[in-house]
Amino acid sequence: MVGAAGKITWQQALAWRMKRHMLEPLGDSSATEVVARLCGVQAQVASSAELAVRLRQVESNRSEVSEAIAIGRLIKTWAMRGTLHLLPAEGAGNYLSLMAAGRTWERPSWQRYFGVTPAVWEALRPAVREVLDGKVLTREELIAALTARPGFGHLGEALRSGWGTLLKPLAWQGDLCFGPSRGSSVTFARPEDVGIGWKGVPDPALSAPVVITAYLAAHGPASAQSFNNWMARGWLGKRLTDGWFAETRNQLADVEVDGERAYVLAQDLDELASTRPSTAVRLLGGFDQWVLGPGTDDGHVTPVSRRWEVSKQSGWISPVAIVGGVVAGTWDLRGDSLTIRWFSESGPPPAAALADEVERLGRILGRLLIPRVEA
Repeated sequence: MVGAAGKITWQQALAWRMKRHMLEPLGDSSATEVVARLCGVQAQVASSAELAVRLRQVESNRSEVSEAIAIGRLIKTWAMRGTLHLLPAEGAGNYLSLMAAGRTWERPSWQRYFGVTPAVWEALRPAVREVLDGKVLTREELIAALTARPGFGHLGEALRSGWGTLLKPLAWQGDLCFGPSRGSSVTFARPEDVGIGWKGVPDPALSAPVVITAYLAAHGPASAQSFNNWMARGWLGKRLTDGWFAETRNQLADVEVDGERAYVLAQDLDELASTRPSTAVRLLGGFDQWVLGPGTDDGHVTPVSRRWEVSKQSGWISPVAIVGGVVAGTWDLRGDSLTIRWFSESGPPPAAALADEVERLGRILGRLLIPRVEA
């Protein structure tokens, strides 16, 4: 049965979400468990991905994330919003399944742009899997092997694109993922060859309830539209995601958050309703899931007037300071100098709490940081 609708405040909701993110209190989970809880960690900047994990652990190990990747507990692949993510190998296929459900490669505009007809695409997938079978290849090695085959010679330029647009649908269907770097060169492999517990890419009907419940357990309360934006910035289509939510409805509860309708898991409703607002202060790195989970256009987390300071050109997401879950400033680090730009509307900077966070960040980074607060 669907839980009865409840009324809560956004202060409560964000405090509960901070607990689920292992930000208040901090957690003692492994790197793989943190990544699983957050529904993946964006990873085009490796140091930001590592920091996202370590900032959620009471005690952390500098090499834990890289070791989890090396042994195959975590895999790196294109996932939500077409961006690079770390995902637990065992459940990664569920996220990829929903991305593949958008079937971007079937759009006429996509086919015209890349010169990939349906027939070429159907031949490309098995060719990629064959070329990578039991191997780890650099991008150039993969491209050379593919373009040497009849019918693929014209794909070289598209395959070399730094955006990986032609490769992403292959990742979403489980044909490839990133392998261990070879010097400064990225490599590609088959997920089953580098991921422990890889279970393939299930049908979206099976994956949707898994991903929706995981998302709401970490990023709820949230709407189906927020989920859609997080997955693919809306291009999956409202009808598709609304259908997935309808199929998951018996696990969900309706809540009213300061007058806005949203979903949480029915099993979490009582805990959410009893949560008290938080005043906890945290410094979070760039591309953190705290901001990306609800999206930078969610004014409850990122003030609307400050979005441009958080979400910058070329998809860059700034490191942020949060108070009670709300972004209250941004920060950057140059050498040992840490500059915190505090938003005036956030009130006086909490000096003691910020000092504690600066000291904690310094321990994680292994150096003494010299802070400066610009209010």
